[in-house]
Amino acid sequence: MTSREGFGQSKVFACKLGAVIALSVSFSHGAVADDGFNGPTFRKGMWRFVRTMELVSPSNVRQKLLEREMIRCVDPTQAMKATFSSPSIGNCHSSRPEKISNRYVFSNRCDYMGPVSTVITVLSDEAYTEVNEVHGQAPRTDRVVARRISDCHEDRAALVQQPAAAPSEVSRELEQETAEGEPL
Repeated sequence: MTSREGFGQSKVFACKLGAVIALSVSFSHGAVADDGFNGPTFRKGMWRFVRTMELVSPSNVRQKLLEREMIRCVDPTQAMKATFSSPSIGNCHSSRPEKISNRYVFSNRCDYMGPVSTVITVLSDEAYTEVNEVHGQAPRTDRVVARRISDCHEDRAALVQQPAAAPSEVSRELEQETAEGEPL
């Protein structure tokens, strides 16, 4: 970013995104019924998520706002249930996803940002990509590349007892322990 104003706007956008993700995580854990879910299913485990958010100018020039990597022990199927049960918000009415080969296409999904087109491409039960495109006054793209990397480490107490663990390993484990949620 070249101006403080632009940085401030992207920071506000990232904060709002975080709040919505937290709400969707809590929604996916309690309010989504298992019956009627026709979306993809994934293996629970340790997953690596890389999220990239970009602003898109009218001339289709993309400006990267954020690129963030996170590793968490999750069940991505729970997050998918929340995505697939996207309710209508105000005048925005979510469309049902259309399955085309290994892709789930939502021509219109209601989100806190407004109407969003979403494409989820399932590579296997251990990998997928999700692309959300917001059209309107401030067009932007949010891309998540997700890949399962291992089973979860159930014995977190062993981390505390390990001598001289590398700081990056400790911070990664602490992040996983406190997250206890869904993908980015």
